[in-house]
Amino acid sequence: MCGTEERSRVPLRQVHAPGLDRRYRGARSHRAGGAAEESVARHYSAAGLGVADRRWRGQSGEIDLVTQDGDGLVFVEVKQARSFAQAAERVTQRQIARITAAASEYLARMPLGQATPVRFDVALVNGTGEVQVLENAF
Repeated sequence: MCGTEERSRVPLRQVHAPGLDRRYRGARSHRAGGAAEESVARHYSAAGLGVADRRWRGQSGEIDLVTQDGDGLVFVEVKQARSFAQAAERVTQRQIARITAAASEYLARMPLGQATPVRFDVALVNGTGEVQVLENAF
């Protein structure tokens, strides 16, 4: 600074555009979700289930993870939060409907179609990265 002139300091948060923080949080959440899905994929692989697809997208929506369990498939919804309870609360009826509709689309590609044995799991990831799987969640 020059001489006795003093500049007023504006807090950094006020300088940014309003949508910037939202985009930052969105990008951070996207990376955290990807890391949670990777942890869950490793969990299923360690249990002997092969990962068939990740983030499979159909017209009805996206399925986070599809694993192969013998002749059947496991459709997995991954939820992450600070605690397992908070993660479980994030599974909504609307999401369940979207996932089951997307799974129906996925099964249309399979040799046995809708006769393919399936189950729907919810994999919860807490703030420390631990994984808890709720088999046959819906």
